[in-house]
Amino acid sequence: VEVRVPPFGVTQCVEGPRHTRGTPPNVIETDAATWLGLVTGSITWADAVSAHKVTASGLRADLSELLPL
Repeated sequence: VEVRVPPFGVTQCVEGPRHTRGTPPNVIETDAATWLGLVTGSITWADAVSAHKVTASGLRADLSELLPL
């Protein structure tokens, strides 16, 4: 699973198949304010997705069980 928070960073997280180039099969993209809200618990995964503040593609691109950090 790759998490993208443009323009600040991209990281591969959550165990699974290794990805080296191109677009991986499980991608999450959001803005910095939403990401901070998700990791601190001020917004839930479901609320962020339903408000279209998070785009998530792939079968494993649901971080609701891992958030907040």
